[in-house]
Amino acid sequence: MTDTTSAGAAATAVAPGGKALLEVDDVTLKFGGLTALNGVSFEIREGEILGLIGPNGAGKTTCFNVMTGVYQPTSGQVRFEGEPLTGRKRHKITRLGIARTFQNIRLFRTMTVKENVMVGADARHKTSVLGALFRLPLHRREEHEGSQLAQELLDFVGVKVDADELAGNLSYGDQRRLEIARAMATKPRLLCLDEPAAGFNPSEKQRLMELIRKVRDQGYTVLLIEHDMKLVMGVTDRIVVLEFGKKIAEGTPEEIRNNPAVVAAYLGVETDEVGEAVEHGGTDAIDAVVSGDAADVVDHHHHNEEEGTDAS
Repeated sequence: MTDTTSAGAAATAVAPGGKALLEVDDVTLKFGGLTALNGVSFEIREGEILGLIGPNGAGKTTCFNVMTGVYQPTSGQVRFEGEPLTGRKRHKITRLGIARTFQNIRLFRTMTVKENVMVGADARHKTSVLGALFRLPLHRREEHEGSQLAQELLDFVGVKVDADELAGNLSYGDQRRLEIARAMATKPRLLCLDEPAAGFNPSEKQRLMELIRKVRDQGYTVLLIEHDMKLVMGVTDRIVVLEFGKKIAEGTPEEIRNNPAVVAAYLGVETDEVGEAVEHGGTDAIDAVVSGDAADVVDHHHHNEEEGTDAS
């Protein structure tokens, strides 16, 4: 399949009004003989919601893990506000202003809802071990501020249960929202959400879209990894598409919607097949990917071809 971007190219130019907050610059990651990421470059701009999408196995979560310090790239560089992140410990990356959630919920189930959020606030505290042990004034002040922040964030994300309820007793949707509140408690500049809509029904997805917009409106920059194309198209400002560890497209939702290479990646077919299908059916092919019925468009195109062959 043809790559629609220059392999290993530098991050794209900054859009007017938004400077680059995080830059992924020609990043390659290898596990033994397997190349998980191959010369990936893009940037996340201040104040935007950027979607990172691709079919299963495209390298989305791997790229996410490189950006947040879980993996160190084999080559290339990730920079946050111009500072390289290579070699930094994950807790130091959090202190710099990058927070994340996980595909699989990782709450402290036997701690209360409020305590889970306060754990995030602790990432910014300056209290020493002795200060906490003897409950010195700085510790008491930070603990009080953390408690207040936790309640504000629980209200913000829409978790409307008793703050003293155990996290493990929450509904699935509230556990997802609690994870977002905990990440926000670290006071990040960049909030990274890894498939936050997993397991959600349509009404919960709509609430999540509203929450992501609210988060951005509060001054956060958001990176969203998500399989639900309808959600991604509905909430993001720009989208980066990966396939087999390479970037194949980047642009606005409308540009991605009209990119045959993206549909081809999701269907596992050649780009020219989708291009012909789009010519016959306008943007139906892309709309079908968003709705989950994209295969029908290509099947219909193949059926028309077979009918034409039979007629001749």
